[in-house]
Amino acid sequence: MKKVFALMIALFVLAGCNTVQGFGKDIQKVGDKLEGAAKK
Repeated sequence: MKKVFALMIALFVLAGCNTVQGFGKDIQKVGDKLEGAAKK
């Protein structure tokens, strides 16, 4: 279930970024959210 959720987030993030720099920021945000979810 978590993998499906993470994949959906990744797809939305990839669809929303336009530059390599934006891509890096988006990936960092996803990582932060996943890390926060893992700590719960």
